[in-house]
Amino acid sequence: MTESTAHLPAPLLAIVERLQRAHAAKVKYELLIRYAQKLPPLPAEYKIPANQVRGCTSQVWVVTHLDEQGHVQIEGDADSQLVKGLLAILVLGLGGLPPGDILAVSPDFIKLTGLDVSLTPSRNNGFINMVNFIKKQVIAYTAVDPTTRLGSQ
Repeated sequence: MTESTAHLPAPLLAIVERLQRAHAAKVKYELLIRYAQKLPPLPAEYKIPANQVRGCTSQVWVVTHLDEQGHVQIEGDADSQLVKGLLAILVLGLGGLPPGDILAVSPDFIKLTGLDVSLTPSRNNGFINMVNFIKKQVIAYTAVDPTTRLGSQ
């Protein structure tokens, strides 16, 4: 693969590298299902239109908040295990990071995993929509709190 993983935060890099080691699409999908199983169900009160990611083939909900250290915590759920696995990559790979680190990640990192070639175009677009939905929420936090630092030290 021609793209570099040097720009990825450590938790996301670990997930990308694990998916890179799985050469067969079937094995990659099995990993996605395992990641999906790591996400606890999102409580029903959070499955509201304001938390729903538009443009996904499945129903996807994402909720974020800043913790006491100013790091972004991410929760989410989807009604499809495969899509929930894609969401889990984001929740597990980006959750707990400072806002600037999340904003610096391009959705193109999915190409590094090799998943992009076996996902349908609509699932690829849905993944990009999930990344952009999270980033939109993170941008709102940085606009609200001028002391939130962009990027980590």
